[in-house]
Amino acid sequence: MFDAKKVKDECVRWIRDFFEENGKGCNAIVGISGGKDSSIVAALCVEALGKDRVIGVLMPNGEQADIDMAKLLVEHLGIKHYIVNIKEAVDGVKNALPFELSSQSVINLPPRIRMSVLYATAQSHNGRVANTCNLSEDWVGYSTRYGDSVGDFSPCSNITVAEMKQIGALIGLPEVLVNKPPIDGLSGKTDEDNLGFTYAELDRYIRTGEIENKEVKERIDYLHRINLFKLDVMPSFKPEIKY
Repeated sequence: MFDAKKVKDECVRWIRDFFEENGKGCNAIVGISGGKDSSIVAALCVEALGKDRVIGVLMPNGEQADIDMAKLLVEHLGIKHYIVNIKEAVDGVKNALPFELSSQSVINLPPRIRMSVLYATAQSHNGRVANTCNLSEDWVGYSTRYGDSVGDFSPCSNITVAEMKQIGALIGLPEVLVNKPPIDGLSGKTDEDNLGFTYAELDRYIRTGEIENKEVKERIDYLHRINLFKLDVMPSFKPEIKY
């Protein structure tokens, strides 16, 4: 039922419209991880804006096992790119803090530093930062708040993993980039290992409401509920002030 070409074409037009309204002539800045999401977002931006207006930023934290996948993507698209190793920045923050970081803080620190690098790149290159999350990840909060969960525009946050793969195949990305098992780049585990269910189960549940495994349903519902705050605008106090 999913019309990949229709959605892809509409997304490309949406990107063009965003830049017309929010930065005419600006560049798209995309953090390139070597996974399907950043690859597809970068490719969509190239189709929308042209390769001369897309800049990829590769940000290994020391050694990155799949850095060759990120290099393959920028070479395939022919886009300008930078490699910024964030290890010294991550270690610098860790060493500067007068307390021991929690295990979750250790995991979330690198993506937050990566987002700082992307915004530094954007402000130095007349750019707008692309958010590369998809609907499946956002549904269960599988992102780092103020890390990969943010950006200036989000082409794919309403598209599931299964749908992303169809778009990736349609636009001619190397098969290895589209179908490589997603690894979080933080803990060394695959996304599905961390989540406790498959993206196939999650995508079907999101789109149809159908799911056989009661325990998986309860876990998805729980993750969705506790992570909704990541998608909401920051709450703000509104005092009643009269003069």
